[in-house]
Amino acid sequence: MDFEKKLGRLEEIVQKMEKGDLALEESLKLFEEGVKLSRECHQRLNEAESKVKLLMSVGADGQPVTTDFTPEEN
Repeated sequence: MDFEKKLGRLEEIVQKMEKGDLALEESLKLFEEGVKLSRECHQRLNEAESKVKLLMSVGADGQPVTTDFTPEEN
């Protein structure tokens, strides 16, 4: 599942839980799924931030630092 779908699912979970009309077991199940999705999204954002920093880095001489870029496979 890609980042956008995970984030969308996480939003659905939050909306369902905010209503407060779920049974305890269903709430726990959704909470567990939400925590997992949140961690995965957070990890993906950290990876993206690292890539942006790498792409935007500048050396001491003021020149862009170039590094071979290898995209991750999902």
